[in-house]
Amino acid sequence: MKTNELIQLEDQYGAHNYHPLDVVIERGEGVWVWDVEGKKYLDCLSAYSAVNQGHVHPSILEAMTEQAKKITLTSRAFRNDQLPLFYKTLADTTGYEMALPMNSGAEAVETAIKLARKWAYQVKGVPRHEAEIIVCEGNFHGRTITIVTFSSEDLYKQDFGPFTPGFKMVAYGDAKAIEEAITPNTAAVMIEPIQGEGGVLVPPDGYLKTVETICKDNNVLLITDEIQTGLGRTGKMFAAEHEGVRADMTIIGKALSGGFYPVSAVLADTEIMSLFVPGEHGSTFGGNPLGAAVASAALKVLVDEKLIEKANELGEYFMEQLVEIPSPHVKEVRGKGMMIGIELKDTAGGARRFCEALQDRGILCKETHETVIRFAPPLVIDKETIDWTLPQIREVLNME
Repeated sequence: MKTNELIQLEDQYGAHNYHPLDVVIERGEGVWVWDVEGKKYLDCLSAYSAVNQGHVHPSILEAMTEQAKKITLTSRAFRNDQLPLFYKTLADTTGYEMALPMNSGAEAVETAIKLARKWAYQVKGVPRHEAEIIVCEGNFHGRTITIVTFSSEDLYKQDFGPFTPGFKMVAYGDAKAIEEAITPNTAAVMIEPIQGEGGVLVPPDGYLKTVETICKDNNVLLITDEIQTGLGRTGKMFAAEHEGVRADMTIIGKALSGGFYPVSAVLADTEIMSLFVPGEHGSTFGGNPLGAAVASAALKVLVDEKLIEKANELGEYFMEQLVEIPSPHVKEVRGKGMMIGIELKDTAGGARRFCEALQDRGILCKETHETVIRFAPPLVIDKETIDWTLPQIREVLNME
């Protein structure tokens, strides 16, 4: 079927909860995707950083197909032979002693919230059901009812209340605001090292380190949401590592499976993670053998192919080149590693028209918060491909 026919079917039978660009992708390989008419595009979104390892990576594909021939799901009522190996791979790769696997990023965020609250009651001694978690304006942690409770985006909230109590919101990038918001009932501070959906917002240097110190001084857990920023995207395994920060809990997802299968996890050391007891939390699919095999292979690709180091080196080059593009529309270029945002001036008329123009030139990006174009290609991209994109981007950023 042709593009317009497939779009018509999607619009007729599917909920209109997204506003995608009108490209219908049929297949992908590495940094490239092809639409149903056979046109080739460079993917500069990476499924919101879920395909850091590139589309249909052969090693991850092999792990998935081999495991799918054996068994895909046991539930956690029984043990399987892949989950222990996945746990060990996570520990060896990330340095955390324990993990709790889930499916989506939002599920992992909910898991971290529950664990932080239990820690507050059983370890810190906060009165039952009075725990507070501090979050930041502009955050994006998912779209469950509890998570949209502490979103500052009105669209996510306006018709979905009543909401979940127990959250305080402060300005992003302001460590003093976090310190002033802490009370004896504060269980945790949950923060994105870089706000991706917020517009690729990078906090001031030293912010995360200061927040870590504030949390330690006040007996408060630090939770970093690294669902988009983690697993190599910013040139470190975790973006918090740029400041030498090791959170009490780290939330990961997206690239944890290389785009093959929904896998997420909460990482913590034994002292915290062992608070969960059987029956308190779980998921039928969380920790399933297919997801565990896929995620183990995805982590191995990140390390073996040195994609984290590559993101650091080529990301710096890509951003340097973007900064040098003269354009009357560009307000700022910002980011870290291979997570880059170009913020446009209000007079630019919105970022979507620039994304559509890039689509016409064979480059797929997506606008964020109307005025930001995000560039986050798979980490397997090479310098030659980046150099190919730059003249196209230059032309688009200088159109009227």
